[in-house]
Amino acid sequence: MTDTVALITGANKGIGLETARQLGARGMTVLVGARDADRGAEAARTLTKEGIDARFISLDVTDDASVTAAAEQIEKDFGRLDVLVNNAGIPSASGRRATPSETSIEDMRAVFEVNVFGLVRVTNAMLPLLRKAPAARIVQVSSEVGSIDATSNPGSPLSAMPASAQYPSSKAAVNMLTAQYAKELADTPIKVNAANPGFTDTEFNGHRGIRPVEQGAEPSVHLATLPDDGPSGVLYGHLWTTEGDGDGGYGTLSW
Repeated sequence: MTDTVALITGANKGIGLETARQLGARGMTVLVGARDADRGAEAARTLTKEGIDARFISLDVTDDASVTAAAEQIEKDFGRLDVLVNNAGIPSASGRRATPSETSIEDMRAVFEVNVFGLVRVTNAMLPLLRKAPAARIVQVSSEVGSIDATSNPGSPLSAMPASAQYPSSKAAVNMLTAQYAKELADTPIKVNAANPGFTDTEFNGHRGIRPVEQGAEPSVHLATLPDDGPSGVLYGHLWTTEGDGDGGYGTLSW
């Protein structure tokens, strides 16, 4: 076991798996959180073969008992948690893009159950363990589509995107929760930030993304490894612009 323990939710594939890989390559023990035991265990085995100290941990962010059991297991095995990356998320339960006026309440509930309520459920369950670490880091994986400024600003590429409700509003909620957790924990060594991976090529979006998964994980890894003088309560990640190829590098985004 190494000196730093990181839990990544939804880590059996995509950005979550790559985040675990990059944190593991930095010497952390990575806990591969996944609700599918077979896929989670396979992801952990893959990382182990790459020389990473990876352990599968059963974790369904929508289930209180599952989250409680995961926290108890981490307490038993490690006694603390240094990094929490709330990566688990879904774009839609129905698999269909819909305008706000056509969005079903059932789909909204399903998306918020994972992206918002799941984040709160996991964060609150893990906070006692995070408080036991010397200087823990919490990373809430968000998205630029949750930025109200980027969505409504005519100078932003996002302003031209079709209107939708469930996913953007869930990420706007994630942004606010990030700011509120950062406010609550301002007098502690714990830093809480939101990560914007950018439009990443994964199964999550049907591989329509334009950024490789290695780059999509970089904002989360950056925020998970912040120094003591790093920021807390910001949305950081890829900057999409209307200039050139649209790649503005990395930086802090407007909420």
